[in-house]
Amino acid sequence: MQPKKLVILTFQNLLRLVLLFQCNFSYIVTSYTKTYYMSNLLETKEVSKYFGEFQALDAVSIQVPKHSIFGLLGPNGAGKTTLIRIINQITMPDTGSVFLDGEPLQRHHVQYIGYLPEERGLYKSMKVGEQALYLAQLKGLSYSEAKKRLKYWFDKLEIGHWWDKKVEELSKGMAQKIQFVVTVLHQPKLLIFDEPFSGFDPINANLIKDEILQLRDEGATVIFSTHRMESVEELCDHIALIHESKKILDGKLNDIKRDYKTNSFEVGLLSDNKRALKQTIEAKFKVAPADFKSLHDDLKLNISLGSDGTSNDLLGFLTSQAQVLHFKELIPNASDIFIETIQNIKS
Repeated sequence: MQPKKLVILTFQNLLRLVLLFQCNFSYIVTSYTKTYYMSNLLETKEVSKYFGEFQALDAVSIQVPKHSIFGLLGPNGAGKTTLIRIINQITMPDTGSVFLDGEPLQRHHVQYIGYLPEERGLYKSMKVGEQALYLAQLKGLSYSEAKKRLKYWFDKLEIGHWWDKKVEELSKGMAQKIQFVVTVLHQPKLLIFDEPFSGFDPINANLIKDEILQLRDEGATVIFSTHRMESVEELCDHIALIHESKKILDGKLNDIKRDYKTNSFEVGLLSDNKRALKQTIEAKFKVAPADFKSLHDDLKLNISLGSDGTSNDLLGFLTSQAQVLHFKELIPNASDIFIETIQNIKS
């Protein structure tokens, strides 16, 4: 009888192990799935919006990864500001949905969002300090905590002497600094900046740019709406391009650049006979004039290899024909991509 009992116990233990494995496997899969879908702080799904008969947004879906700077790009009137207002619950979508940190967007989520609109909104007759304190408390900070954080930012930006000034005494750039501070003061998960550098001189624009980068490094996620492409190059990890109410392009900026590059190179060549050299190169490659600064009287060309050639092949050929002074792959910038994409839509 003893061996039979041992077999029964072994079977029961085996059954327990199977059930335990199933539970743990289910937990692992659920946790992994949750982590995967939570990698985006903000998602909009098929968001559409009408104003009367005018369609401002047409089924726009975007995914904003956590701890990224996401460029929301497009010409004036494309629908960028409408989408931002929907995210801020200033207006509601007619169809589609918005999710913040995996949850459907609700009223209480406003405390997790900081929004700097293109239209600035400070009360001109109020003093800077009392207005900043008032706005900070509207965002849920206590008086003492608001004063502590404001002191930190005013000291950091060296604007402490503005505290008792009225807003109407400040320049546009000075007032914009105050509104930037108020926007980030409650340390929101998501920061939305709509044309944040308008009104700033180059020095202060760089100062705010550095602060935005630091906020990202400290854990914030940033949506950056602009038509200034040089700012996109400096700040953005991911972009989405909206044109005539539709999203027409999105992804990692570097991946998009790789997709748009044409295997072309900018070269500067030193030769005693530039005309003959150019003819030799034109017989083998597609060539166009290049324009870049040089200390030498060199032949400046853009050379396209098409899909077959490699940079090593080109460099080897050029060094056999002339002295190579300049050799650079032509990578499209955000402005090039912006223009080409919209032109392709129109053609």
